[in-house]
Amino acid sequence: MFGWIGKLLRVNLTEGTTKVEPLDERDAKLYLGARGLGTKIFMNEVDPKVEPFSADNKLIFLTGPLTGTLGTSAGRYEVVAKAPLTGTIGASNSGGHFGPELKFAGFDGIIFEGAAEKPVYLYIKWQC
Repeated sequence: MFGWIGKLLRVNLTEGTTKVEPLDERDAKLYLGARGLGTKIFMNEVDPKVEPFSADNKLIFLTGPLTGTLGTSAGRYEVVAKAPLTGTIGASNSGGHFGPELKFAGFDGIIFEGAAEKPVYLYIKWQC
């Protein structure tokens, strides 16, 4: 898919489950980049009236099509959720190893939903 792996990891914190889903190829082409695609996914899945700290809010981590390549600024990833300060969609990006490592692990992004009863962590182990 020209820069995309084609898979998203959905993590349901309430149920304690994970599921691998296909990336919508049409959306990946229409909403280019992690911010565009993350916003599209957020708008499709989250009610606009949801409170930012509600379990119905989602936290979406996405890489872009150039993440993990030798392209300029290709080590970045985007995080999309409802922002508590504004009550609107908030998007932030960061660099470093996380974005490329997520891509190398075989995922374009992770969608966290629900709420865990106690602190939990996600461990993704990838093999060469």
